[in-house]
Amino acid sequence: MTEIVQIIGRVTRDSANKTHAQFTNLIAQPNAQDDEVEYAVNNVMKAITASLLMENVLAPNFKFRRKDNDGQKSSGTDIFVKGLAEPSTARSKQIIEQDMTELKASILQDGLIQGAISTGTDAKVINKQLIPRVIATIYPDLSNQEAEEVCQHVVADMNLTYAERDIENNQLLKMADKFINIDELNIDLIYSVNPFQRAYEIVSKNIDSETLRIISKAFDGKKYDFSEEELKLLYPQIKRFQAVKGRKPDKASGDEEEKRLAFALARLAHLAQQKGRESRG
Repeated sequence: MTEIVQIIGRVTRDSANKTHAQFTNLIAQPNAQDDEVEYAVNNVMKAITASLLMENVLAPNFKFRRKDNDGQKSSGTDIFVKGLAEPSTARSKQIIEQDMTELKASILQDGLIQGAISTGTDAKVINKQLIPRVIATIYPDLSNQEAEEVCQHVVADMNLTYAERDIENNQLLKMADKFINIDELNIDLIYSVNPFQRAYEIVSKNIDSETLRIISKAFDGKKYDFSEEELKLLYPQIKRFQAVKGRKPDKASGDEEEKRLAFALARLAHLAQQKGRESRG
């Protein structure tokens, strides 16, 4: 991170004769036959996420606002989004206005996020489970509502920072493999997009299949390994799922978000049984 901060400082430093600045990160592909391949894979993911962070820091700072009527049009760095939660407290407002760079850095340095990037994990899992987990870890004092407000803004920020603009009409953004008019953005659409899809495509095109398999295996080992804090975060989502669907989440589901909730529920049930045995003993 120290090197990244230095590079960003040098790239953005003003000079009278400076008309162009560019950084290039050279990423060595790990040898899948190497005994230390997992260490090398970790370094690759750190380099890729460091590049994402540098790109994010150097991008324009957008201000996201809730769109209440069709007369509100996005312009410049002011982006209106239908359904976006406005900060309801001074605490969530302060995080959204002042802590975004540090929060995005923490998200990109998280091990599960790095694994999700390398394996093209479903957008719902990233945006509704993994990113909220990082927010809850950094800001344990936030209420569920405050955490959701922060999450919506950081997901919007990351998705729109990496979104590709149409060359002929910069009002069009490429999201989820199709171009969307910037004035038709809504929070559900933003949540349906993997903010790291482009990074995953770069990884999958430039790293051989054996190394990708090792990366995937390393991530699968952590996919359903829940901390106590993460289980607390997922429990309300499990209850909402059961209320809406009228059933428990299924481990065999083809939906990755549901599958993860099912494994979290199984872990909670196991912990409850364990606690019951201890109390009887």
